[in-house]
Amino acid sequence: MDRLIYTAYSGMTGSMVRQRVIASNMANAQTVGFRAELLNSEPVTLKGPGLEARAMSQGAVHGASMRQGAMTETGNPLDVAVSGAVMLSVQADDGSEAYTRRGDLSLDPTGLLVNGDGRPVIGDGGPVTVPLGSKVSIGPDGSVLVADPATPGDPPQPVARLKLASTEGSRIEKGLDGLFRVVGGGVLPADEEAKVQVGTLEQSNVNPTAVLVEMVESQRLFDMRTKLVATAREVDERSSALMRLS
Repeated sequence: MDRLIYTAYSGMTGSMVRQRVIASNMANAQTVGFRAELLNSEPVTLKGPGLEARAMSQGAVHGASMRQGAMTETGNPLDVAVSGAVMLSVQADDGSEAYTRRGDLSLDPTGLLVNGDGRPVIGDGGPVTVPLGSKVSIGPDGSVLVADPATPGDPPQPVARLKLASTEGSRIEKGLDGLFRVVGGGVLPADEEAKVQVGTLEQSNVNPTAVLVEMVESQRLFDMRTKLVATAREVDERSSALMRLS
């Protein structure tokens, strides 16, 4: 009987993890550049005399879907989108370099270029800053261009270039903060040939309809496993009663 309980209980735990992943994906269905999280489940067998048959299931987030999200034109000169095996480089809370596809850029009050999460955007010389009061735009090659409003006839001048990191051949993983990092540490190389689509944003690659179906299926599985535990307890109680009578 404990085999049934072990299996059902571990399945319930796995269903709860799956529901948390699905809820996170659903909540970020409209988040710019979001990458849907993926869940991996595998059986874990307890070792010991007479225990090998009690196989439990263990589930954990093992990565994210890198499928391209839909591109939406915004006309904003600071909105950028990248395609293929390329990501924007940003500075994480601990000062390290991390990567994202969120390209809704803006300037903070100090002239620091940040994305929609408030992460400083990294260029070829570190976090990108521009002179206050200047007119800023992004070139197709990722160049940060600055023009002085006082001299409208002068062409914009490049002050930095966004680091467009290549993920080709590298292992990256998604952290709890939603940023990607190189597995084992280190930084990704810059792709000097990469281009950006200016005035465009890549949307979340979450499919809301598919996620909703997954949520319903996960809830049904959880309910089924809950009933299995209740059934096992009922059978155990009846077996105990029959033993006492005998």
